[in-house]
Amino acid sequence: MSSLLIRGGRVIDPSRELDRVGDVIVRDGRIAEIGSNLGQADEILDATGCIVCAGFIDTHVGVRDPGFEEDETTATATAAALAGGFTRIAALPDTLPVVDNAAAAEYVVLQAKRAGNCRVYPLGAVTRNHAGEELADLGQLARSGAVAFTDSNFPIASAEIMRRALEYARMFDRPIFVHPQDPTLTAGGVMHEGYYSTALGLRGMPAAAEEIMVSRDIALAELTGGRIHLMSISTQGAVEQVRRAKQRGIKVTCDVTPHHLVLTDADMQKYDANYKVRPPLRTEEHVRALIDGLVDGTVDAISADHQPWASEKKDRELDQVPFGIVGLETLLPLCVKTLVEPGRLSWLQLISKLTTGPARILGWTEAGMLATGVSADVTVIDPTASWTVDPAKFRSKSRNTPFGGWTMQGQVKAVVIGGEIRFRVTEV
Repeated sequence: MSSLLIRGGRVIDPSRELDRVGDVIVRDGRIAEIGSNLGQADEILDATGCIVCAGFIDTHVGVRDPGFEEDETTATATAAALAGGFTRIAALPDTLPVVDNAAAAEYVVLQAKRAGNCRVYPLGAVTRNHAGEELADLGQLARSGAVAFTDSNFPIASAEIMRRALEYARMFDRPIFVHPQDPTLTAGGVMHEGYYSTALGLRGMPAAAEEIMVSRDIALAELTGGRIHLMSISTQGAVEQVRRAKQRGIKVTCDVTPHHLVLTDADMQKYDANYKVRPPLRTEEHVRALIDGLVDGTVDAISADHQPWASEKKDRELDQVPFGIVGLETLLPLCVKTLVEPGRLSWLQLISKLTTGPARILGWTEAGMLATGVSADVTVIDPTASWTVDPAKFRSKSRNTPFGGWTMQGQVKAVVIGGEIRFRVTEV
């Protein structure tokens, strides 16, 4: 039986409101004990001055494998995830072919095992080929490992299809993940509709496009009793609708991205394709509402919404380039900069948005926590480490980020999965 001692760190576990300096000892891949002066082990990881918490979980990551390996592969996506502190990621089904059948879901699982980095779980498509017209075989996908169903960044325009999807998914106790955008209001859009879109002469996407679909999908979740998860919400109205729905007991959850907390539509004045994301960057008013939602618990989780694109795809006219940035490796310091340093969230609260929150969304009862007997998936963070973002050093295959050259604080120093150290920056 192998053992690992993570010694002298600040152990934080939001599931138990635990926040104290101590040791964590791991035996045979599972957490054996958390306490003080736990003695020796086969391997020792000195975490003095660092935070020790459960491994981060991301509920939707663009892995691009199979079909778009020029952007990312399972090996590079999972390497980037480890560097960002993630021990579990859910892979979006927007591949070629789309993950809308058992064989495609099993391929995702197999590729993750071959990569040998973090744990990867497939998200199955809601509709065949993401066409929004015919439901995929959700039961077959669930049996093949799909942890939830989504049409990725393709909005499901038909309310009838969404209703049937919620009813069907409820049979397998799986949530439906949605990208809440009315496609008729966002078609051809490049950025948030407002002052800057008018000043820059760029076609805008109104906040109402998101809020209309949020309202519809909450209503359908109430009607069916199904579980709906709203990915990457970005507007004040969406936050308020989710807040009211939760108060009424509707099964709705949501997440936000770090870039929607750090940047605004004013950044589009740079005409840099790396600021073009979906949903678009909004105004300061919307940013404040997202942060308020994190503080009061309306927003359940933070997702990197990792969307890698090969350089040649982003090096085109602004209205032609695809939406999205790579986010796994910069999520933590951006959250520190925006949430922890200004005192909006404590470390315990932030870690809950990266661990217990995502675990609840996916229905995982023994993930996202540090407790005796659970799998030893652990992230070690140096909260004071200052570093400069260099996209050339990303473990992701793509470099599409607006944060290159930013100096930030907070760095993942080591990641343990199943008791094995899979990532390590230096001797911690």
